[in-house]
Amino acid sequence: QVQLVESGGGLVQPGGSLRLSCTASGSIFGINTMGWYRQAPGKQRDLVAAITSGGSTNYADSAKGRFTISRDNAKNTVYLEMNSLKPEDTAVYYCNAHVWNGLTWFFSWGQGTQVTVSS
Repeated sequence: QVQLVESGGGLVQPGGSLRLSCTASGSIFGINTMGWYRQAPGKQRDLVAAITSGGSTNYADSAKGRFTISRDNAKNTVYLEMNSLKPEDTAVYYCNAHVWNGLTWFFSWGQGTQVTVSS
């Protein structure tokens, strides 16, 4: 069993910054890609950014130039630094990890953390 726990969400004014963290724990033999997704009310869950174990990154167009994803493989932790936040960034942000438990690869999700950008 694998658990992903996110932290760092909250209320921030437009133009502000937040840093999200997500740590994976449990029966983990390895993690390939880790990523952040977000879901606004009434909308589908979309990829924000992803990073492989080797450090290759992928960003949604809306995140390019403002958000930075990074990870600490030794801590099974992924971060999302968000700058120049806009009201349209308001959403629940979910962490995702592609995990090897010694028997199979599977995707695990966190419970989500709310980010609200408002004045």
